[in-house]
Amino acid sequence: MSIQEHKALAPEKARCMIVTVSDTRNEDTDKSGKLIRSFLIEQNHDIREYRIIKDDKSLIHEAAQFAIKDENIDVVIFNGGTGIAPRDVTIESLTSLFEKEVTGFGELFRMLSYTEDIGSGAMLSRAVAGVHGKTAIFALPGSSGAVKLGMKKLILPELTHIVQQLHK
Repeated sequence: MSIQEHKALAPEKARCMIVTVSDTRNEDTDKSGKLIRSFLIEQNHDIREYRIIKDDKSLIHEAAQFAIKDENIDVVIFNGGTGIAPRDVTIESLTSLFEKEVTGFGELFRMLSYTEDIGSGAMLSRAVAGVHGKTAIFALPGSSGAVKLGMKKLILPELTHIVQQLHK
């Protein structure tokens, strides 16, 4: 079956959860969370849950587990905590939950970051994606530029296709 045939079988929208990981952001200052929300709404996806949590392994793990257990959430998109600083623990908190890692996501994200914006600093990004059961999990850096790139170039074009594949 071709990619076009796969995509034709996809649902019209995904049911999403947004999680901002930050020790400093709140609802007023969470530009990246708002950006993710606006991109999803623009394409008529449902926002089922939105949270801002501290950069803490147990809180990140708990948010991911919530999404995995909720049958009304297809996709959870994390932003923040993906760098190499000691407080950046999003990746360690999520990858242990992955049943399958979508390695191409991180590879493409870093390639696009390198060629379109950041240059060699792109190697410091640890953006990842994976799946657990019927839930897709994405982790983007917290900057607005990274969110825009990841959402527009990678996540949104494949979002319903991913949901369709996980619900086969």
